[in-house]
Amino acid sequence: MRHAMATQAQATRWSHAFTALGCRPFSTSSSPRSSGLTINADRLNETLHHTCQWGAAHRYGSDPTETGMARLALTDDDVRVRGWFADEVKSLGCSLKVDQMGNMFARRPGSGKIKAPMIAMGSHLDTQPRGGRYDGILGVMAAVEALRTLQENDYKTNFDVGIVNWTNEEGARFPKSMVSSGVWAGAIPIDQAWDLADVFHPAATIKSELQKHGYLGDVVCSSDATRGVALSAHFELHIEQGPILERAGKKIGVVSGAQAYKWLTFTVVGRDAHTGTTPLEARSDPLLAAAKMIASSHAIAKEHGALASTGIVKIPANSSTNTIASRTSFTLDIRHPEDSVVARVEKLCLDSFQHISKEDGKGVSVDWTLDTDSPAVKFDRGCIQAVEAAATNLVGRDGWLPITSGAGHDSVYTSSRCPTTMIFVPCRNGVSHHPEEYCSPEDCAIGTQALLDAVVYYDGVKGGAAA
Repeated sequence: MRHAMATQAQATRWSHAFTALGCRPFSTSSSPRSSGLTINADRLNETLHHTCQWGAAHRYGSDPTETGMARLALTDDDVRVRGWFADEVKSLGCSLKVDQMGNMFARRPGSGKIKAPMIAMGSHLDTQPRGGRYDGILGVMAAVEALRTLQENDYKTNFDVGIVNWTNEEGARFPKSMVSSGVWAGAIPIDQAWDLADVFHPAATIKSELQKHGYLGDVVCSSDATRGVALSAHFELHIEQGPILERAGKKIGVVSGAQAYKWLTFTVVGRDAHTGTTPLEARSDPLLAAAKMIASSHAIAKEHGALASTGIVKIPANSSTNTIASRTSFTLDIRHPEDSVVARVEKLCLDSFQHISKEDGKGVSVDWTLDTDSPAVKFDRGCIQAVEAAATNLVGRDGWLPITSGAGHDSVYTSSRCPTTMIFVPCRNGVSHHPEEYCSPEDCAIGTQALLDAVVYYDGVKGGAAA
């Protein structure tokens, strides 16, 4: 679907709307590097919900937009929205490259004076199985709107500017989060990533699905400019996914970094037996042990001010009500802003699980794998200053808040290869990874304006220095 260019009336109306919200577009009077551009918020909102037709699910209200999303990576719906994205960026004069992980790099030419990698606005279009309409999606749609605004105003940036759609950021279908940005950053071997299997249909792997849908690109997935696609900077707009901004009454979160986390999978093996004839002391019950382990991880994390969560529990498909399960597996997600605390909680959980494995009946065996290890990161000061300048001009110094991301994002990996930061906007009640995830049209627009202004500011600073 192609959207008409903003009319002057629309631009004026939304300039007035920003003012009514206590915001002001990034004007040329406030900074010599300002753009004076105003995004079209009506168009942004229309585009966001138009693209949610691919994967809409889990209706919770009567409004057409009151559904969640189930658009897992490299499913048919993901491929459909990728096709829309490709057509849209090409209509904006962008070139498009697809790498060996299916990452999509759209590039709009700058003035041509600077020979350097593009400044990217990046996020993802895949969702959780019971996700919402904003996580990841807003970041990509905001980037599209930013490019539209540059294009319709014939605004020439110093650097090339573009968008990245990262593959399988969620890790919901193929269980390693931010896997494709991790390969791009050199942190994850591509063969390991390609071999990741669908959590419920192991015959399907990332590589087989890339091949099936024609997204196994011919560009090497690497940040090395001689082999892959390098970036000069990476800016990501995202809903906060927590309640801090909303509770503080702030419109923008200027993100300084992201907390550490680890994902682990535990497999507990026992012996199937009749529930009515097998005494407790003669049992080897893996599901009982797993339940105790999950409860223990919660208590350990709470004691250390950390977070521990289990999102997937599996037992054999042929399990029966009156039979003790032969095995079970479960995931464990541990998070804290400090690497050392995550490591401590992990060790205490492993020790506790070994003890629990011997507690009941004849005991069980427990094995584990580390699926994701994402250390805490600090974002680039220059990128952060660009967002601070944009946020201050847009909502005033009291309208934004410095914040640390509690979730992992592709920006975690890009920060190891190029200057990076993120912009957060509030989401209602801090709800995310849920169908009722919601960010108001006004907050989406404010975040998108901040994204555009920050990129233009950064481009002006770095472009001026390079000239």
